[in-house]
Amino acid sequence: MAYQEKIITYKNRVVFIKLSMPSFDRTLKQYVEDEACFMFVNKGEVGVRTPNEYLHLNKDTAMIAKCLNYFFEPSNNKEACKDGIESIGVFLYPSLVEELFDLDLNASNHNIDYNVKQVQVDLMLNNFRQSIDILLDNPELVDQNMVKIKLKEFIQLLVKSQNAPTQLDYLAALFKPNETAFKKVIQQNTFANLTVKELALLTHLSESSFKRKFNQVYKTSPKKYLTEKKVERAAQLLKSNASRVSEIAYDVGFDSVSTFNRNFTAYFGKSPSDYRLN
Repeated sequence: MAYQEKIITYKNRVVFIKLSMPSFDRTLKQYVEDEACFMFVNKGEVGVRTPNEYLHLNKDTAMIAKCLNYFFEPSNNKEACKDGIESIGVFLYPSLVEELFDLDLNASNHNIDYNVKQVQVDLMLNNFRQSIDILLDNPELVDQNMVKIKLKEFIQLLVKSQNAPTQLDYLAALFKPNETAFKKVIQQNTFANLTVKELALLTHLSESSFKRKFNQVYKTSPKKYLTEKKVERAAQLLKSNASRVSEIAYDVGFDSVSTFNRNFTAYFGKSPSDYRLN
């Protein structure tokens, strides 16, 4: 399967997209116009790393996300992804939603208690996915009126599936991300192999602002803190289970065994293998 991208636009904005690829590396989804996103997985499995949780998506589970930064990550389930990965995304923009339903989103202060939510793909959502798939594969069938109808259909399906008090309340809340505490972002992602820049993106800070805030909160640098936490966790695993050193290195978030060995030895004064023996 070669990389392929198909899109449908409405009023010069991408509203439906299909991505097909044999594999991929961690990819940032960074909101652009306060858009919310819904994602179906047609084929394979995908991980989603958000500021405070990690989701696994497949054909039976989709995702709704407010306007925040998060990462798509490849699944560890190689068997599920042997035929490649294919996904369909739906983007909702506040100005388009207001126009489609003649609403003023500022008229509601309703909130919902999540930024990203896993959604079971029921019969209605699956039928919608199939209809969008057909349109993405056959662009000659698409006109702006049809896209408008499909957008309204999707939003109505979404609102119904989420048991919102009213359509206005749910849609207004969809574009109001909840603030995630700085420490919670760090704790959730301590053992992920994220760079400092990637962690900064999850907190919606520039790298320099992130480093300053990190130093204020933890009284040390991000790199030093994260490395220490990872090698300390690795030391616990070396004593408590029989996993190979290389497996433990990746489990605690190092991107290579050599980097893990070097940092572990510098911290404990002996190699991981020697630490385990002693």
